[in-house]
Amino acid sequence: MLETLSSGFKNARERLQGVRELTEDNVADALKDVRASLLEADVDFGVVKDFIARVKGRALGGKVETRVKNAQGQTVRITPGQAFVKVCEEELVELMGPVDPSLSRKQGATSVMLVGLQGVGKTTVAAKLANHLKRESRKVLLVAADTQRPAAVLQLQQLGESIDVPVHVGGPGDEPPAICAAARERVQNEGFDAVVYDTAGRLAVDETLMEELAEIAARTEPANTLLVCDALMGRDAVNVAGAFAERLSLDGLVMTKLDGDSRGGAALAVKAVTGVPIKFLGTGETVDRLEPFRPEGLASRILGMGDVVGLVRDFEQVVDEKKAEEDAERLLQGQFGMDDLLTQLRTIQKMGPLKDILGKLPGMDSVADQVDEGEIKKVEAMIQSMTPGERKQPEVIDKSRATRIAKGSGRNAKDVTDLVGRFRQMREMMASLGGGGGGGLMSRIPGMNRLAGAGMPAGFDPSEMLGGGGDRKARRANAARARSQAKKKRKSAKNARRKGRKK
Repeated sequence: MLETLSSGFKNARERLQGVRELTEDNVADALKDVRASLLEADVDFGVVKDFIARVKGRALGGKVETRVKNAQGQTVRITPGQAFVKVCEEELVELMGPVDPSLSRKQGATSVMLVGLQGVGKTTVAAKLANHLKRESRKVLLVAADTQRPAAVLQLQQLGESIDVPVHVGGPGDEPPAICAAARERVQNEGFDAVVYDTAGRLAVDETLMEELAEIAARTEPANTLLVCDALMGRDAVNVAGAFAERLSLDGLVMTKLDGDSRGGAALAVKAVTGVPIKFLGTGETVDRLEPFRPEGLASRILGMGDVVGLVRDFEQVVDEKKAEEDAERLLQGQFGMDDLLTQLRTIQKMGPLKDILGKLPGMDSVADQVDEGEIKKVEAMIQSMTPGERKQPEVIDKSRATRIAKGSGRNAKDVTDLVGRFRQMREMMASLGGGGGGGLMSRIPGMNRLAGAGMPAGFDPSEMLGGGGDRKARRANAARARSQAKKKRKSAKNARRKGRKK
């Protein structure tokens, strides 16, 4: 995701490593990389020109602060190169924001009309929005007003059934404006407090489409009119947004398929060109893959710094907070078995593709590209082929047990022994990092305490358990160091017990 955009900022950051001050020459070299990646990412030329000028003006035109406050409120010194990155981050946020992801109400109900071209995913977005509103304890009605595309009504009915949301369907021969008007009356009569209108699209912006949408808007008076755009369209998505904005009063955009776009130019430029902000991002095909758009989160990811805030929010949506805290405490004490690992892997799966999750961790974007999603299924199969006793104490798995587990999971014995070995290393490392009572190394890393409380083992790199990604030599060294620390801790505790008995 966003590899093309990120590459230029990464190169610029590397160019400025070690420089003692920002000068005309080194800033120009860094901005050359940024400019190239922005243009390659299909960002509008005018937007690129203005962005480069603003960054250059701030980097050279005034005093660059090299003392800033961190998340804990402490003043820390940063390098000129880091100051340049900070300027880039702030300008990226300014370019894409500000954004208010909340949806407006009118007459007590939240009403949303979705518009856009054919094939951008409006029907799926309608179900995702309905699911989002349902999570906010709203009583939602979906409206099937796309009578142009074959099976559009059936698709919405199936999606509505999957999230337990009713779908309003018109009668034979009913036109979309009449269907939507009837749905509006149903909302008022049956006590719904949210409604999502899924309208038809065309292959291009045309007069017939605009007249139909204008009539629907007149008869339903939606509190929110959202344009659905496909990020894969690149600059065309920005042009389409501009064309719709000229004819309709748009309140925001929903950008789909951003996770499948290596460029990301549409997300970066659409607000600057059209004045219409992105409100939601649609990633993946399942109905839970919709997130409120945060410019600061996307800017941070573009700059290779992850999006911990977004990651924590993802965790909070899929875990039980109390159970997560209990699990995290046991994990950081090294007191967990294969069943706990299976629970953690399934929690991760609920959050979406592993690649996306790792991409939100600072410094993990390169590892994310190397992860094989299928490895999670293989690990699950091996754990499920173990007996309850083996899951609780994987140390008992010898050669014959490994052979039996391998046969039951369709793997080979070496895969099983490798999994057990990696699990043992991870458990020892977690015990070492956790420090027994939360006073270990992880408690000093900003944000990690909250991540642990949200159900993710603090410091747990899922690629470790899956046997992929990262620097193998470094991982082995880290694991050896963790085992050594755990061994010293056990020895120290043993000596303490002996002294106690002597007294």
